[in-house]
Amino acid sequence: MSAAAAQETHATSGSRRPVIAVLDYGSGNIHSAVKALQAAGGDVHLTRDRGLIREADGLVVPGVGAFQAVMEQLRSVRGGEVIERRLAGGRPVLGICVGMQVMFEHGIERGVDTEGLGEWPGVVEELKAPIVPHMGWNTVEAGEGSRLFRGLEDERFYFVHSFAAQEWTLEPQRPLPPAVVTWAQHGGRFVAAVENGPLSATQFHPEKSGEAGIRLLRNWIESLPGATL
Repeated sequence: MSAAAAQETHATSGSRRPVIAVLDYGSGNIHSAVKALQAAGGDVHLTRDRGLIREADGLVVPGVGAFQAVMEQLRSVRGGEVIERRLAGGRPVLGICVGMQVMFEHGIERGVDTEGLGEWPGVVEELKAPIVPHMGWNTVEAGEGSRLFRGLEDERFYFVHSFAAQEWTLEPQRPLPPAVVTWAQHGGRFVAAVENGPLSATQFHPEKSGEAGIRLLRNWIESLPGATL
């Protein structure tokens, strides 16, 4: 079913749930993300159909595992191309965990330097912490003006990762507003979430973060153009 057909179906039934495409490219844990997005109010489609991905109100790019493996899987379905086209048209994209990491220029894991999608400058590297992976619940320092974390500033979210972006170097590009960057601590500061125009992403797993994660996904869905939850 195309995004237009899905929207027409829900309009006929009196519902206006935004159509969310979850990119199906072989990365694990996708079904948990689908269920969480459904609970947050989305009309969710797990798909690699380029037409649906292009037309959907929002695109979610989940990801688990190694940076290099996720990039290979994305390339196999030309995922980088569809992400770039959506962003060029100002259409919202949400990356989760490694789906966030690959938005940066490079990822270095076990000495292997892998080129990312390059939507943001910077490198994803191993956390400088006495214990890795960083696994479990943690608080975040929500960026000023965050829409994702509205009403969730004191909540805890679930992290499972050994690597992260530990600097934010993107300069504001006027007249566009500056990116809203949220940080967390594990050994040192790392980027926990970014809201940058149509591209948002979280290092933690909203789908594993209980009610707080559902509310964060709902905040994102409500921010989509035309959303009327």
